[in-house]
Amino acid sequence: MAVLTGAGVSAESGIPTFRDSNGLWRQFRAEQLATPEAFANDPELVWEWYDWRRELIAAAQPNAGHLALAEMERRVPHFTLITQNVDDLHERAGSRNVIHLHGSIFVQRCLRCSRETSGPRPPKCACGGMLRPGVVWFGEALPPGLWEAAEQAVRASDLLLVIGTSGIVYPAAGLARLGKRVVEINAAATALSDDMDETLEGPSGEILPRLIA
Repeated sequence: MAVLTGAGVSAESGIPTFRDSNGLWRQFRAEQLATPEAFANDPELVWEWYDWRRELIAAAQPNAGHLALAEMERRVPHFTLITQNVDDLHERAGSRNVIHLHGSIFVQRCLRCSRETSGPRPPKCACGGMLRPGVVWFGEALPPGLWEAAEQAVRASDLLLVIGTSGIVYPAAGLARLGKRVVEINAAATALSDDMDETLEGPSGEILPRLIA
């Protein structure tokens, strides 16, 4: 079994999304904050924004949907959770086999030596290089090997749950078209809904606990 989660799952824990009416794009322009060019032009502005986001995430708690997915992993053999989210709420809920397609907001990567570190952000890498957030920005490729692992997990599964994703961010959304049987769980119809085998409409924090009851 495989699961693909998107921003809607974290939104139920109070994490703002980029695209809803109260999302992060409402306050900031994407090209100011989430591109390599933005970081090159004003790294302090970008880091200030990411540090603010990290504080929001650290203060949030896993919701019932996160907890239900962790319980599914304990019950289902060969369970893989693939997420577009850069937070750690799945792990804090107890999920262990998690693929972060878009990286982690709690990781820093050195622009000089590519070394990654987690935890509090130091001023510079040990090699003296500048650090950047360890996330995938617009226009960047996914981290090496992650897409292959995610695609393999989906193709090997009899069931794929697609939860809380808009279905418009590629290549991640393409995974939804690779599953043998695909069930979408979302609060509203998405770009993927017409192609799903089944759609369950509603918050994941309400639907997922019912699936494991």
